[in-house]
Amino acid sequence: MCCRGLFNCCWQLCVSVICAGLFVLLYWAIFQPHHIRATVASAALSNLTVVSNEVSYSLAVSLSLYNPSVRVNIYYDTIGAELRFRDAVLGPAATGASPSEFYQRRKTSDDVKLDFDYVRSGVAVGSDVAGELEKEMRSGSPLSLELDVELRVRYVFRIFKLRQKPRIWCSLSIPVKAEGRGPGVGGAVAPRDRCRVKY
Repeated sequence: MCCRGLFNCCWQLCVSVICAGLFVLLYWAIFQPHHIRATVASAALSNLTVVSNEVSYSLAVSLSLYNPSVRVNIYYDTIGAELRFRDAVLGPAATGASPSEFYQRRKTSDDVKLDFDYVRSGVAVGSDVAGELEKEMRSGSPLSLELDVELRVRYVFRIFKLRQKPRIWCSLSIPVKAEGRGPGVGGAVAPRDRCRVKY
């Protein structure tokens, strides 16, 4: 009796594993959701100043999102972004993303606008971060910033839906120069290499 019960238990486990494997195989064969591809289409920085431990700036980013899936459409439910300098947060997207949510068909690309407006109300940072940022601004080399974007999406194929939370990292290397007579610097970047996307 003990052996028969053990055999039945093992048999049920094997059947469950095989069924799960077939389901996953069938899912990938039909559904085939591919990872989103992201590229910075453009980025314009202006009025960047560092006073004491406060950073003021304005940054407008156009992020291009591409759905490479052959059969799957995507709902973008939420889009949130932060700007970073050497792991220090220089603020979230001040006015959110535009559009904040949208529907993307397969094999199509859409641009999302991200605005960081901290000219009037600056962002407080540590003294070491402020010093490093000032040093990089005066070095004559491009300013290295990182765009961190968090998404909540739904992959949709007919009755099937899959929720995911991909995260996008984009490196911005912005050549900056003085703007007019004020202390601020600014610059822009053209379309760059693809951003990193992690699920």
